[in-house]
Amino acid sequence: MTNATKLSLHVPAPKARPGDPVDFSPLTPPPAGALGRPDIAVHAEDTRDHARGLIRVLNDEGEAVGAWNPRLNAEVLREGLRAMMLTRAFDDRMFRMQRQGKTSFYMKCTGEEAVACAAALALPRDDMCFPTYRQQGMLIARAYPLVRMMNHIYSNAADPNRGRQMPVHYTAKAYGFFSISGNLATQFPQAVGWAMASAYKGDTRIATAYIGDGSTSEGDFHQALTFASVYRAPVILNIVNNQWAISSFQGFAGAGESTFAARGLGYGLPSLRVDGNDFLAVFAATQWAAERARANLGATVIEHYTYRAAPHSTSDDPTRYRPAEEAEKWPLGDPIERLKKHLIARGEWSEAKHKALDKQVVEEVRAAGKESEAIGTLGQSRPSVKEMFEDVYKDQPWHLRRQRQELGV
Repeated sequence: MTNATKLSLHVPAPKARPGDPVDFSPLTPPPAGALGRPDIAVHAEDTRDHARGLIRVLNDEGEAVGAWNPRLNAEVLREGLRAMMLTRAFDDRMFRMQRQGKTSFYMKCTGEEAVACAAALALPRDDMCFPTYRQQGMLIARAYPLVRMMNHIYSNAADPNRGRQMPVHYTAKAYGFFSISGNLATQFPQAVGWAMASAYKGDTRIATAYIGDGSTSEGDFHQALTFASVYRAPVILNIVNNQWAISSFQGFAGAGESTFAARGLGYGLPSLRVDGNDFLAVFAATQWAAERARANLGATVIEHYTYRAAPHSTSDDPTRYRPAEEAEKWPLGDPIERLKKHLIARGEWSEAKHKALDKQVVEEVRAAGKESEAIGTLGQSRPSVKEMFEDVYKDQPWHLRRQRQELGV
């Protein structure tokens, strides 16, 4: 038989392009506290509502409501607020430094600070994080020295990576921060493998990994979920859905068909979809997933629903592919403002204290910048040539020894 209907190819398209009005009405967030908190031994199928709904703790009045409320004390909340504000101040300065030619490349995480900072405070430092290039907040929340981060970005003589990594591709084993890979989605199978090894050795540490919404279309994503499911790896698999990949919207990764969290259900993995701009919700979901992993109940998939307010990188111009006012109209708001409002509602914060803290973190970043720039910025200072011969082989082979001798280093 011949099909009488002419076939057509569906090509996803964003709802708005530059110059179009912004309409987020279809994304009206559900009420905070609407979803229950299941037992950590829950079967994957019983998290269907959690994978397709949205876990929220903070309501419009700044109150923490519902079963997912982690009931954090004010000290932890202020620590989280400071970490997010410090991350944003760090981003702002390094973006300006790139524009001044002091480094070649930078990537901001504006609007996504809660995803990394909340998780950093919910997990102990010896758990291993396998990040993307937008989880710098995890290092900052764990008090990794800002000067060292800047030295790496500038690739100067004090670069802890000795000039071997691109800017923003940090690594800090002592802070539970695995080397960032520029190849998309590779951190998922790496994290699952690390977690499997931890379980095989009878260790107590778990792993957590991050990818963006666009990377879920990579084969590594699916392979990682297969291994995580089969071997019940103690790992948290985070999908940061910030609506945009480099310049293509989430629809090209299949967002129009279902949520990203729902993909975990097909692999038998409990899955959560979380308000990524709600510090308390991210903390609670991470804590829940960590409890499951430590109880040998296996992996959890978490989709953090958020928005990339900044360009993808300093090489990107988002005004060419999305409306300029889209970020400010994002219905889930700003994570820093929302946590500030919560602390004020609890009587633990004020506008005056917030203004003072903002000034303090900006000055802290400025001081670190001066210290790092005194060592040198891009092209002014670089690691010694001899560094290229070290830390590659356990026992240096003869041909490298000869090359080093020829260079006189």
